[in-house]
Amino acid sequence: MRKSFVVFLILWSTHNVSSQTGLYHSGEQKVLDDNFELFHKHLFSASRFEYEELKVADLDGNQQVLVDFFHAVSALKIENPGASDLVNHFIRNYPSHPKKNEAAFILGSYYFDKKNYREAIPAFQKIETSAIKPDQKSEIYFKTGYSFFQLKDNKNALNYFNQVKVEKGEYAADAYYYAGFISKESGNFDLAIKDFKEAEKANFYAPKVPYMLAGIYYQQGYFDELIAYAEPVLKSRPNLDRKEEIHLYLAEAYFEKRNFTAAAQNYDAFVNAQKRDLDRSQIYKAGVAQFEIGNFQRATDYFKVSAVIEDEIGQVSSYYLGHAYLKLNNPQFASTSFNAAYKNTSDPKIREDALVNFAKVNLERGSFQEAVNALDAYLENFPNGIYADEAETLLTDALINTNNYLRAIEHIEKMTRKSDRLKAAYQKITFYQGIVYYRDKKHDQATTYFDKSLASPVDRDLVIQAHFWKGENYAATNRDPQAIKSYETLQSLKPISTDPYLLKSYYGLGYTFFNLQQYAKAETQFRQYVEKGGKNDDPDKYDEALVRLGDVYFVQKKFPEAQSAFQRAIEEGGSSVDYAYFRSGVVYNFQSRNQEAISQLDRLITGYPNSLYFEDALYQKSQINMEESRYADAREGYSRLITSRPNSQFVPFALEGRAVANFSLQNYDQTIEDYKTILQRHPNSSNAEAALVGLQEALALQGRSGEFSQYLGTYRNANPDNKSLQNLEYEAAKNLYFNNSFEQSINAFSSYLKNYPQSANRDEANYFIADAHYKLGRKEQALAYFYEIEKVKTSVQRSKAVPRIAAIEMENNNFKKAISFYREAINFSRNKIEEFEVFSGLMKAYYQTQKFDSAAYFADKVIPLGSVTQDAVPEATLVKAKSLRQLKKTAEADETLMDLINEYKTVHGAEGLYLLAESQALKGSYQQSNNTIFDFSGPFFPHDYWYGRCFILLADNYLKLNEVFQAKATLESILENSNNPEIKEMANKKLAEIK
Repeated sequence: MRKSFVVFLILWSTHNVSSQTGLYHSGEQKVLDDNFELFHKHLFSASRFEYEELKVADLDGNQQVLVDFFHAVSALKIENPGASDLVNHFIRNYPSHPKKNEAAFILGSYYFDKKNYREAIPAFQKIETSAIKPDQKSEIYFKTGYSFFQLKDNKNALNYFNQVKVEKGEYAADAYYYAGFISKESGNFDLAIKDFKEAEKANFYAPKVPYMLAGIYYQQGYFDELIAYAEPVLKSRPNLDRKEEIHLYLAEAYFEKRNFTAAAQNYDAFVNAQKRDLDRSQIYKAGVAQFEIGNFQRATDYFKVSAVIEDEIGQVSSYYLGHAYLKLNNPQFASTSFNAAYKNTSDPKIREDALVNFAKVNLERGSFQEAVNALDAYLENFPNGIYADEAETLLTDALINTNNYLRAIEHIEKMTRKSDRLKAAYQKITFYQGIVYYRDKKHDQATTYFDKSLASPVDRDLVIQAHFWKGENYAATNRDPQAIKSYETLQSLKPISTDPYLLKSYYGLGYTFFNLQQYAKAETQFRQYVEKGGKNDDPDKYDEALVRLGDVYFVQKKFPEAQSAFQRAIEEGGSSVDYAYFRSGVVYNFQSRNQEAISQLDRLITGYPNSLYFEDALYQKSQINMEESRYADAREGYSRLITSRPNSQFVPFALEGRAVANFSLQNYDQTIEDYKTILQRHPNSSNAEAALVGLQEALALQGRSGEFSQYLGTYRNANPDNKSLQNLEYEAAKNLYFNNSFEQSINAFSSYLKNYPQSANRDEANYFIADAHYKLGRKEQALAYFYEIEKVKTSVQRSKAVPRIAAIEMENNNFKKAISFYREAINFSRNKIEEFEVFSGLMKAYYQTQKFDSAAYFADKVIPLGSVTQDAVPEATLVKAKSLRQLKKTAEADETLMDLINEYKTVHGAEGLYLLAESQALKGSYQQSNNTIFDFSGPFFPHDYWYGRCFILLADNYLKLNEVFQAKATLESILENSNNPEIKEMANKKLAEIK
């Protein structure tokens, strides 16, 4: 609105006429003229003072009017207290004088400028408009109307504005504008449009009116008129007021007209202006517009905002968001979006559609358990839904592929009618659950589920596999007759010759017969495995089968066949070459082909100095040299064994062999020393008596028979008389132990040691007592006995006691002690299992003591040993990865974790997945971390803690990526689906922080 003021001209004509009279020369008139000059110069304070002085002067009537007028106006101009009363007093005193209108106008304008509209109105209303010019009327009517407008009295305001429009003066455009505004507010849109269009003709209102007109068109639903008006205005007038709001009106109009391209452009224009935010319904429509034109990424920007509240808009936004993410090939986000749309109960139809889409997305991305839950929910909530048949089919596929097999099995078992597809699914799922229990060493449960699978024999290949794993399961618990039955049932089904499980059954059945010492049957199975492709099945098992085949030939005295098997193992160059050399030497020895035997043994001795069979080979070679009367060579071999393997169980016998060799070489002093060493250090060994006899003979030859008595006494102390009764009592105690009557065996061995304190079996008896205590859960008592054995450095049992001490100290968290004993136990390991126990113990102990280099080193020792136990390799791989992480070798650690995840679906793999995703997130690669979780998490569903940790990490990543909607949806999904209280607590806490 333009503000203007009427410049009131003093009626100089009246003043001049009076000044031409003869009275001009009087003092009062001269003062009047001087005072008027002060007023004219806006020296209102001085003017007021001078006119106040004149009020008591002797003035004529017209002079008195002028004095009162200028005095009151001067006082008003300087805002003297009571000045308005002076003006009102003037108006009342001179109602017919021309100066009254002028005074009323000045008073009204004074109040108007002060925004005291309530006082301005009566002042303006005192003006007699009939006596003033039209342009003055226009200003008075407008200001009066505007004052009513400010006081919310639109009726009176409109009356005055309409009078201004009639006058068509300077204030006409203002009047049209405000009249249009009042008509708009009262709903008289047609009149408002008419008035605004008149106002728009003025340059001042040309930028202001378009926003008002656009709003009116939109409110009336005149979308075509709005578009036709606003589009050219936007192009032709660059400086429009509230231009962004015009874009918004246009966007809404285009949306209603389904012109989504134009709608999207105008919504974006509004948003880019950054003046204010769209409301949620407008945000939703902006998202729809972008979606409809295929700008899916931009659509998600809008839908993510409109979806955050769980209402009707939130539901449909989540639904659209799901489809947008599908278009963007982002199934992870699509899944959480459809799930949010389903959980919102605003529109049942959208819920139904969203739930089916949620299931389909999860099927496609391999999240089969989520798909099962969703389809199960669909069939329960929408039994007659339009997707019911499709859901049944999808559910079958999901059940087959889910990792929550127990849930799937329960679901199928509850179904009264089972299609062939469901029966096939049931066969497969129960089989998979049997495998899970087998891997978890829950052997009875594994058998139950293998039997469930076999009870639904739809897929013949799966029947064969079930029989095989059932056999493996029995074999793992030493139930050999049952294992044999399962393996033989598999073979009786006559699978094709290339069936991998037929091949595996040969190996399993061969070992079972081998353990039962049914060597002829074992021979048949091992030979089948070797000849029909075992090498392609499993190279390690193939090597093992070759040497076991050689062993069973040897036991049956089929020496050429045995030699052939061992030589084949050597030629294949597998992991059992050292054993094959040793056994080949033994076979040649039995064939009296001693030179060839020594040749084979030498290959082991020189080529494999760290072999478990090194000392066996040395001893065997020395024995052959003794047979061949090569006493010096034999003595050299025995000596090498004694010095290189001082803790070997062969040492007492090597001492005896060396003594005999020296005797034959007439080196009697050395003979005597070796026999004395046996009696002093190994008095309880089985060859101690033979050593005593040999010593007696050698001393006699040297004329030193007098020395013999002291060694005889030592032997008697270690081996007192009454041998038959003593052996009977000892064997009875051993039988109790091997029959698992541990408490009774402890009492029996204790009684035996009390009766025979110097028995040669003392250390072994103590070992049995220690082990019995351990198996009864009395670790401290067991440890005390093991330590007693360990103190006897020459005891044969010490080699078994040391690793047991290490294991118990490990269990007691005495890691440094455990390390010390495990390191010594390395020297006592004679087979793969013993090596595994030592290396695994060292790996764990070093990790616990934060010696991560050593932990990784021994993890690398464990891994090549293979699946000595079910979890051996995955556990070692995990420890290796965690150690590398601690050593800041992040790339190596991540590579190791990736190997673990790909190969093993155990709890170790689940933890490995979390650690790998966490490593990626710590590097700021949040999307890569998310992709890792989604790509690999499916098989780890049964391991609820680490599976849950992965998805809590996923929510954290979403927050870092500013995907709040996805973070909330993920945490809510965890709360719905997790059964782990710790995980649910974490999810609840994070969700509370977001909200």
